[in-house]
Amino acid sequence: MAKGNIGVTTDNIFPVIKKFLYSDHEIFLRELVSNAVDATQKLKTLASVGEYQGEVGDLQVEVKLDAEAGTLTISDRGVGMTAEEIEKYINQIAFSGATDFLDKYKEDANAIIGHFGLGFYSAFMVAKQVEIFTKSYTDAPAQHWSCDGSPEYTLEACDKAERGTDIVLHIDDDNKDFLEEARISGLLTKYCKFLPVPIAFGTKKEWKDGKEVETNEPNIINNPEPAWTKKPADLKDEDYANFYRELYPYAEDPLFHIHLNVDYPFNLTGILYFPRIKNNIDLQRNKIQLYCNQVFVTDSVEGIVPDFLTLLHGVIDSPDIPLNVSRSYLQSDQNVKKISTHITKKVADRLQEIFKNERASFEEKWDALRIFIVYGMLSDEKFYDRAKEFALLQNVDGKAFTFTEYKDLISVEQTDKDGNVIYLYATNAEEQHAYIEAAKNKGYDVLLMDGQLDIHWISQLEQKNEKSRFVRVDSDVVEKLIVKADAPKVTLNAEQQTALTSLFQSQLPKLNKTEFLVTMEQLGADDQPIVITQNEFMRRMKDMSATGGGNPMMSFYGEMPDSYNLVVNTAHPLVDVLLKEEDAACSEKINPLVDAIGQLEKRRNEIKDTHKDKKDEEVPQAEKAELETLDKQIGELSAQKKTVYATFAATQPKIKQLIDIALLANNMLKGKDLSDFVKRSISLLK
Repeated sequence: MAKGNIGVTTDNIFPVIKKFLYSDHEIFLRELVSNAVDATQKLKTLASVGEYQGEVGDLQVEVKLDAEAGTLTISDRGVGMTAEEIEKYINQIAFSGATDFLDKYKEDANAIIGHFGLGFYSAFMVAKQVEIFTKSYTDAPAQHWSCDGSPEYTLEACDKAERGTDIVLHIDDDNKDFLEEARISGLLTKYCKFLPVPIAFGTKKEWKDGKEVETNEPNIINNPEPAWTKKPADLKDEDYANFYRELYPYAEDPLFHIHLNVDYPFNLTGILYFPRIKNNIDLQRNKIQLYCNQVFVTDSVEGIVPDFLTLLHGVIDSPDIPLNVSRSYLQSDQNVKKISTHITKKVADRLQEIFKNERASFEEKWDALRIFIVYGMLSDEKFYDRAKEFALLQNVDGKAFTFTEYKDLISVEQTDKDGNVIYLYATNAEEQHAYIEAAKNKGYDVLLMDGQLDIHWISQLEQKNEKSRFVRVDSDVVEKLIVKADAPKVTLNAEQQTALTSLFQSQLPKLNKTEFLVTMEQLGADDQPIVITQNEFMRRMKDMSATGGGNPMMSFYGEMPDSYNLVVNTAHPLVDVLLKEEDAACSEKINPLVDAIGQLEKRRNEIKDTHKDKKDEEVPQAEKAELETLDKQIGELSAQKKTVYATFAATQPKIKQLIDIALLANNMLKGKDLSDFVKRSISLLK
């Protein structure tokens, strides 16, 4: 029996493995099973080229648990090792600059294992002793190697009938969970599900006489020939669908797939699927699995797949990405960047192909595709340039157009006096129905922009296309949505406008975080008497704040109250009748107040005229005091006027009725206000 020390250039390799790799200790099973698969594939290669003449036999890798003995064993029938190979590959971890490297990366488990191929030594993260029983395909004497986690080892000849290697882990007291069948089964499924050699773990079970019993058939936990390893020409749609169900057993069938198969300038295979997504982006992430030669690496692929495509599902496999990758590596590696660019291009090409050849099908799937495409256009300039040819706009009638097609459709009717093409849109066809109908009656077309990211997409489309503006259909009265000429001026005098403002302002509901501004417009006699609108800019900023990603400016807008315009149509007969009734009922009280205010304002203006060209310190204190008194008196008289108007308005159910009709058209009439509206409507019919 030979004894010796493992040839490391520093004596702290095992403490580093034990301490600093501990947070990721489950990967030991991946490393050891992957090594067993490598040994098996090497034997296949030797046999195929004639360097091994013996019987190949059953080449499956077997994982065995013995909870009573406290061992976990990984066995293969691959090439095995001679004593010299054990010395070379196991005992000699001598490498140039090892000490400096370990000092630098001792807190980065992935860097240590990945950089120097220390996969075998990951066993010491969970084992107090590791044994190797191995017999080379060359028929050299079988060898038994043992180490207890110190640099000392023993190596001696042993009896082993079959070719291959058994690695026996004596699990330490801190890691007894790795002696549980469910734990090992879960890890094998996670890391080894698609390894290219059959992996057996225990035997299959079946139900018999009301209970689960063992069978003699090996339980193969993996699929050695997954769909992505095959040529696209050899696969049918059914094969892709079956593979998707293998990856995601309970998911709804995907929209379609993209098969990646690249061998230059990098190696990349895989299958990506477009799942059916309508809501909640974040819950759908981490569904793409990254493999390296069919060994699972991670499902956090943000560095490899463009951010917007992390919503896809499927598999990517590339030997150009090492098993143990760090985020900094992914961000800096040129191959990874090329892979990311290629995936973006392949996805765009596939979407373009479907749009061109199967447009009807593409339009049917647009609602599900929109989240991917719009997200991509917002986050990736190159993808935007490709996607603008097949991204669709849908109008409220369900018809779909590319941006260019839609611009051609509306440019004649929907160009304003300044040459801007106005894209009218709604975000809820039912709630904004009255506004949509008003726009249609003017000969306009209205888009439906109700996607999660559409409010951001609208802003992008405006920036990318000169002389183009998107205007929500309820952001103004229909005559002002697309201004083709100067609007008619309001013909009412100042006092009449003040009266209408006070009448309606006094009867507006008090809604939480909601403000109303009463304005006047000279619309048509056949238009609505009262219309509620919301400023496009402020409303858009508030909508964007909901998905602003923590942007302080967006948060600022999000905290502001909702602001609406209550627009009084001064050309409507009902408004004219209301003014006449107000004048008859209120003039006796209002006129003296108006006269008194007029006299006070005249005196105030006279004083201010004498202050022109004077500095503040040159104005006599008495005149300043008089101005303060005048302002106070004017304010008090104005308040009295408002009280007179409000008292009259409270006796006129038609005012409240007009307001409620406008609120109802905006889906803003709820609860008690809605109940009161119904009762009032019935009473007005009597």
